[in-house]
Amino acid sequence: MVVGAPLLTVLGGRLPRKKMLMALMVLFIAGNLVSALANTYEVLMSGRVIAALAHGAFFGVGSVVAADLVAPQRKASAIALMFTGLTVANVLGVPMGTALGQALGWQSTFWAVTGLGVIGLLGILLLVPQQQAQSNDLRSELAVFRNPQVWLALLMTALGFAGVFASFTCIAPMMTQVAGFSTGAVTWLLVLFGVGLFAGNLLGGKAADRSVMKSTVIILSSLAVVLTAFVFTAHSMPLAAITIVLFGAAGFATVPPLQMRGMQTAAGAPALASAANIAAFNLGNAGGAWLGGLAIEHGLGYTAPNWIGALLAVAGLVVAVISISLEERVSSGTAGKASEARQNDRKIVPLAN
Repeated sequence: MVVGAPLLTVLGGRLPRKKMLMALMVLFIAGNLVSALANTYEVLMSGRVIAALAHGAFFGVGSVVAADLVAPQRKASAIALMFTGLTVANVLGVPMGTALGQALGWQSTFWAVTGLGVIGLLGILLLVPQQQAQSNDLRSELAVFRNPQVWLALLMTALGFAGVFASFTCIAPMMTQVAGFSTGAVTWLLVLFGVGLFAGNLLGGKAADRSVMKSTVIILSSLAVVLTAFVFTAHSMPLAAITIVLFGAAGFATVPPLQMRGMQTAAGAPALASAANIAAFNLGNAGGAWLGGLAIEHGLGYTAPNWIGALLAVAGLVVAVISISLEERVSSGTAGKASEARQNDRKIVPLAN
């Protein structure tokens, strides 16, 4: 996902966005078809890699398409609505896919996803309006990465989502070994987490419509508070269940403002910046999971990943504050130069005798 998002976006830069989405969906279908037909582990993983390459670029280009379909003041909500599909997949897809695999064999899950991919492809063909090509000039697209705000936006995303996945990856042993839930209850706890994802994603979109950076600061702060509280509430079944919902809400409320910020900072290349931001999300997923697992491996306990997640969220918050400060400084400097220019315009130059 990290490699595929920017790479395929650049390679498909001259394609109209609708055709790009269709091409990526075909690649996704092909990857899952390879997995469904796999008779060795190596072939299975090859299919997973093919599907993953398409995933990041699809969400990156899809974010731009969704934002372009609505009025400027509703762009973040449009992105949130697209990502709602991802939250529904967490609520329904994971338990349904698991149940299908247990009943009919693991291949049946990949056949089902392949079928859903075909439905998605038809949906894009019939319902997504035509849009312009993503880019005509690769050099100008890549030039946006000279802007430090782009890198700060990517760093915010990676750190913020690393905070989410540091805790989420270890949530099953935390709930069974610390809170005392049975193994069978974990599925329902994940459904609760998914409900939080769904609500938080939509709320995050509405907040980002008002102010992207203000909502980012508030949401990252909330995520840090919830994860810190989770260290203590994880020892109680009812409190742990409540915290899981709040954790899901705070965790996914970060998505619309972080994705919107990535696109804002690179107005000249929104598709590439959006795809790079998806890569940053997935880099955070992997990095946060690794750090959470490392804490457990070193004997710090099953609640330690919550501390790690809270610290990562705070780190993302610090980057957000730096980004805001840098933006205000540039804005202040521009305003000062404009004022000086106006004063110079008012000066009366005396005529020579």
